[in-house]
Amino acid sequence: MTRLVYGLQPVREAVRVHGDALERVVVEQGGSPKIQAVGRFAEGRGVRVETAPRIELDRRTGGGRHQGVLAVAPDLRIRGVDQLAIEPTSIVVALDGIMDPQNFGAIVRSAVALGATGIVWPEHSSAPLSPAMFRASAGAIEHATLCRVSSLPEALRSLADRGVTVIALDAQGPTTLGAVDLRGPVAIVIGAEDKGARKAVLRACQHVARLPMAGPIGSLNASVAGALALYEVLRQRQVPT
Repeated sequence: MTRLVYGLQPVREAVRVHGDALERVVVEQGGSPKIQAVGRFAEGRGVRVETAPRIELDRRTGGGRHQGVLAVAPDLRIRGVDQLAIEPTSIVVALDGIMDPQNFGAIVRSAVALGATGIVWPEHSSAPLSPAMFRASAGAIEHATLCRVSSLPEALRSLADRGVTVIALDAQGPTTLGAVDLRGPVAIVIGAEDKGARKAVLRACQHVARLPMAGPIGSLNASVAGALALYEVLRQRQVPT
Protein backbone atom coordinates (compact mmCIF):
# COMPACT_ATOMS: atom_id res chain seq x y z
CA MET A 1 0.00 0.00 0.00
CA THR A 2 1.02 3.60 -0.57
CA ARG A 3 0.09 7.03 0.78
CA LEU A 4 0.12 10.56 -0.55
CA VAL A 5 2.57 13.13 0.80
CA TYR A 6 2.59 16.75 -0.34
CA GLY A 7 4.33 20.00 0.48
CA LEU A 8 7.98 20.96 0.01
CA GLN A 9 9.35 19.88 3.39
CA PRO A 10 7.20 16.74 3.80
CA VAL A 11 8.21 15.48 0.36
CA ARG A 12 11.87 16.35 0.97
CA GLU A 13 11.85 14.32 4.20
CA ALA A 14 10.04 11.43 2.51
CA VAL A 15 12.77 11.35 -0.13
CA ARG A 16 15.48 11.61 2.53
CA VAL A 17 14.08 8.68 4.53
CA HIS A 18 12.69 6.36 1.85
CA GLY A 19 14.81 7.15 -1.24
CA ASP A 20 13.98 4.99 -4.22
CA ALA A 21 11.31 3.14 -2.21
CA LEU A 22 9.08 6.06 -3.20
CA GLU A 23 6.85 5.19 -6.13
CA ARG A 24 7.30 8.64 -7.66
CA VAL A 25 7.56 12.36 -7.03
CA VAL A 26 5.46 14.78 -9.08
CA VAL A 27 6.57 18.41 -9.40
CA GLU A 28 4.76 21.35 -10.88
CA GLN A 29 5.57 22.01 -14.52
CA GLY A 30 7.54 25.25 -14.71
CA GLY A 31 7.61 25.46 -10.92
CA SER A 32 9.79 27.70 -8.75
CA PRO A 33 13.48 27.01 -8.08
CA LYS A 34 12.53 25.46 -4.71
CA ILE A 35 10.18 23.03 -6.45
CA GLN A 36 12.82 22.17 -9.04
CA ALA A 37 15.36 21.60 -6.25
CA VAL A 38 13.10 18.98 -4.66
CA GLY A 39 12.82 17.27 -8.03
CA ARG A 40 16.60 17.19 -8.44
CA PHE A 41 17.02 15.90 -4.88
CA ALA A 42 14.57 13.07 -5.61
CA GLU A 43 16.29 12.19 -8.89
CA GLY A 44 19.61 12.10 -7.07
CA ARG A 45 18.16 9.49 -4.72
CA GLY A 46 16.95 7.34 -7.60
CA VAL A 47 13.30 8.36 -7.42
CA ARG A 48 11.21 8.60 -10.58
CA VAL A 49 10.22 12.25 -11.04
CA GLU A 50 7.32 13.42 -13.18
CA THR A 51 6.07 16.90 -14.05
CA ALA A 52 2.44 17.95 -14.16
CA PRO A 53 0.52 21.23 -14.45
CA ARG A 54 -0.58 22.82 -11.19
CA ILE A 55 -4.21 22.00 -11.86
CA GLU A 56 -3.29 18.32 -11.90
CA LEU A 57 -1.55 18.57 -8.51
CA ASP A 58 -4.62 20.39 -7.21
CA ARG A 59 -6.77 17.51 -8.39
CA ARG A 60 -4.54 14.79 -6.95
CA THR A 61 -4.35 16.46 -3.53
CA GLY A 62 -8.01 17.47 -3.37
CA GLY A 63 -7.02 21.12 -3.25
CA GLY A 64 -4.50 20.60 -0.45
CA ARG A 65 -1.57 22.99 0.08
CA HIS A 66 0.88 20.99 -2.00
CA GLN A 67 3.31 23.88 -2.80
CA GLY A 68 3.89 22.38 -6.23
CA VAL A 69 5.14 18.94 -5.23
CA LEU A 70 3.74 15.58 -4.12
CA ALA A 71 5.06 12.08 -3.57
CA VAL A 72 3.59 8.60 -3.54
CA ALA A 73 5.31 6.99 -0.56
CA PRO A 74 5.27 3.62 1.22
CA ASP A 75 2.82 3.23 4.06
CA LEU A 76 4.14 4.20 7.47
CA ARG A 77 5.23 1.36 9.73
CA ILE A 78 3.02 1.02 12.80
CA ARG A 79 4.42 -0.91 15.76
CA GLY A 80 2.85 -2.41 18.86
CA VAL A 81 3.73 -0.79 22.17
CA ASP A 82 5.53 -3.98 23.18
CA GLN A 83 7.90 -3.39 20.26
CA LEU A 84 9.12 -0.10 21.69
CA ALA A 85 12.66 -0.42 22.99
CA ILE A 86 12.80 1.01 26.52
CA GLU A 87 16.16 2.45 27.52
CA PRO A 88 17.15 4.68 30.48
CA THR A 89 16.80 7.72 28.20
CA SER A 90 13.54 6.73 26.46
CA ILE A 91 10.89 9.40 25.99
CA VAL A 92 7.44 8.28 24.86
CA VAL A 93 4.72 10.75 23.87
CA ALA A 94 1.17 9.46 24.29
CA LEU A 95 -1.82 11.27 22.78
CA ASP A 96 -5.37 10.99 24.08
CA GLY A 97 -8.19 12.53 22.07
CA ILE A 98 -6.07 14.71 19.75
CA MET A 99 -8.58 15.12 16.92
CA ASP A 100 -7.04 18.03 15.00
CA PRO A 101 -4.53 16.88 12.35
CA GLN A 102 -2.64 20.19 12.74
CA ASN A 103 -2.13 19.54 16.45
CA PHE A 104 -1.29 15.89 15.86
CA GLY A 105 1.32 16.81 13.24
CA ALA A 106 2.79 19.64 15.32
CA ILE A 107 3.17 17.32 18.32
CA VAL A 108 4.94 14.75 16.15
CA ARG A 109 7.29 17.44 14.89
CA SER A 110 8.19 18.55 18.43
CA ALA A 111 8.51 14.95 19.60
CA VAL A 112 10.95 14.02 16.84
CA ALA A 113 12.94 17.25 17.20
CA LEU A 114 13.25 16.84 20.97
CA GLY A 115 14.27 13.21 21.00
CA ALA A 116 11.09 11.23 21.68
CA THR A 117 11.66 7.55 21.00
CA GLY A 118 8.02 6.62 20.42
CA ILE A 119 4.59 8.16 19.81
CA VAL A 120 1.55 6.25 21.04
CA TRP A 121 -2.11 6.99 20.32
CA PRO A 122 -5.43 5.09 20.36
CA GLU A 123 -7.01 3.83 17.17
CA HIS A 124 -10.28 5.55 18.11
CA SER A 125 -10.89 9.20 19.06
CA SER A 126 -7.82 10.44 17.23
CA ALA A 127 -7.02 12.36 14.09
CA PRO A 128 -6.10 9.94 11.29
CA LEU A 129 -2.73 9.63 9.66
CA SER A 130 -3.43 11.85 6.65
CA PRO A 131 -1.64 14.10 4.14
CA ALA A 132 -2.73 17.12 6.20
CA MET A 133 -1.20 15.59 9.32
CA PHE A 134 2.01 14.68 7.44
CA ARG A 135 2.26 18.28 6.22
CA ALA A 136 1.67 19.70 9.71
CA SER A 137 4.57 17.59 10.98
CA ALA A 138 6.82 19.21 8.32
CA GLY A 139 8.02 15.74 7.35
CA ALA A 140 8.90 14.67 10.91
CA ILE A 141 6.40 11.81 10.64
CA GLU A 142 8.90 10.03 8.37
CA HIS A 143 11.39 9.84 11.26
CA ALA A 144 8.94 8.92 14.05
CA THR A 145 8.45 5.56 15.75
CA LEU A 146 4.66 5.14 15.67
CA CYS A 147 2.48 2.97 17.91
CA ARG A 148 -1.28 2.88 17.40
CA VAL A 149 -3.01 0.90 20.15
CA SER A 150 -6.49 -0.45 20.81
CA SER A 151 -6.46 0.70 24.46
CA LEU A 152 -4.33 3.62 25.61
CA PRO A 153 -4.76 2.87 29.36
CA GLU A 154 -3.54 -0.69 28.80
CA ALA A 155 -0.60 0.57 26.75
CA LEU A 156 0.38 3.00 29.50
CA ARG A 157 0.16 0.30 32.15
CA SER A 158 2.36 -1.91 29.96
CA LEU A 159 4.95 0.87 29.76
CA ALA A 160 4.80 1.39 33.54
CA ASP A 161 5.38 -2.35 34.07
CA ARG A 162 8.58 -1.97 32.01
CA GLY A 163 9.89 0.80 34.26
CA VAL A 164 8.56 3.87 32.44
CA THR A 165 7.31 6.76 34.58
CA VAL A 166 3.96 7.78 33.07
CA ILE A 167 2.92 11.43 33.55
CA ALA A 168 -0.26 13.07 32.29
CA LEU A 169 -0.31 16.80 31.61
CA ASP A 170 -3.32 18.49 33.17
CA ALA A 171 -3.87 22.18 33.91
CA GLN A 172 -5.34 21.18 37.30
CA GLY A 173 -2.60 18.73 38.20
CA PRO A 174 -1.63 18.63 41.89
CA THR A 175 2.07 19.14 41.16
CA THR A 176 4.19 20.92 38.58
CA LEU A 177 5.98 18.89 35.95
CA GLY A 178 9.32 20.22 37.17
CA ALA A 179 8.73 18.56 40.54
CA VAL A 180 8.60 15.10 38.96
CA ASP A 181 11.87 13.23 38.37
CA LEU A 182 12.08 12.93 34.58
CA ARG A 183 15.62 11.59 34.30
CA GLY A 184 14.67 7.95 33.70
CA PRO A 185 12.44 6.54 30.96
CA VAL A 186 9.24 8.62 30.83
CA ALA A 187 5.96 8.80 28.97
CA ILE A 188 4.28 12.20 28.64
CA VAL A 189 0.53 11.97 28.08
CA ILE A 190 -1.12 14.88 26.23
CA GLY A 191 -4.92 15.03 26.35
CA ALA A 192 -7.53 16.80 24.27
CA GLU A 193 -7.53 20.58 24.57
CA ASP A 194 -11.17 20.82 25.58
CA LYS A 195 -11.43 17.88 27.98
CA GLY A 196 -7.89 16.80 28.79
CA ALA A 197 -7.02 13.14 29.19
CA ARG A 198 -9.83 10.72 29.96
CA LYS A 199 -10.30 9.45 33.51
CA ALA A 200 -9.32 5.92 32.54
CA VAL A 201 -6.10 7.30 31.07
CA LEU A 202 -5.37 9.40 34.16
CA ARG A 203 -5.81 6.32 36.37
CA ALA A 204 -3.13 4.56 34.34
CA CYS A 205 -0.61 7.36 35.06
CA GLN A 206 1.71 7.53 38.04
CA HIS A 207 1.65 11.35 38.07
CA VAL A 208 -0.71 14.08 36.92
CA ALA A 209 1.25 17.30 36.53
CA ARG A 210 0.66 20.83 35.33
CA LEU A 211 2.90 23.27 33.53
CA PRO A 212 3.47 26.39 35.66
CA MET A 213 1.65 29.40 34.24
CA ALA A 214 2.40 33.04 35.07
CA GLY A 215 -0.15 34.96 32.99
CA PRO A 216 -3.94 35.28 32.87
CA ILE A 217 -4.38 32.35 30.44
CA GLY A 218 -4.80 29.07 32.26
CA SER A 219 -4.03 26.55 29.53
CA LEU A 220 -2.01 26.05 26.34
CA ASN A 221 -2.52 24.57 22.92
CA ALA A 222 -1.88 20.81 23.12
CA SER A 223 1.13 20.91 20.79
CA VAL A 224 2.69 23.82 22.70
CA ALA A 225 2.14 22.07 26.03
CA GLY A 226 3.75 18.92 24.64
CA ALA A 227 6.80 20.82 23.40
CA LEU A 228 7.28 22.56 26.75
CA ALA A 229 6.97 19.25 28.60
CA LEU A 230 9.63 17.68 26.38
CA TYR A 231 11.91 20.65 27.00
CA GLU A 232 11.49 20.09 30.74
CA VAL A 233 12.57 16.46 30.28
CA LEU A 234 15.70 17.59 28.44
CA ARG A 235 16.37 20.35 30.99
CA GLN A 236 16.37 17.91 33.88
CA ARG A 237 18.62 15.51 32.03
CA GLN A 238 21.18 18.21 31.33
CA VAL A 239 21.47 19.30 34.96
CA PRO A 240 24.70 17.84 36.46
CA THR A 241 24.02 15.26 39.17
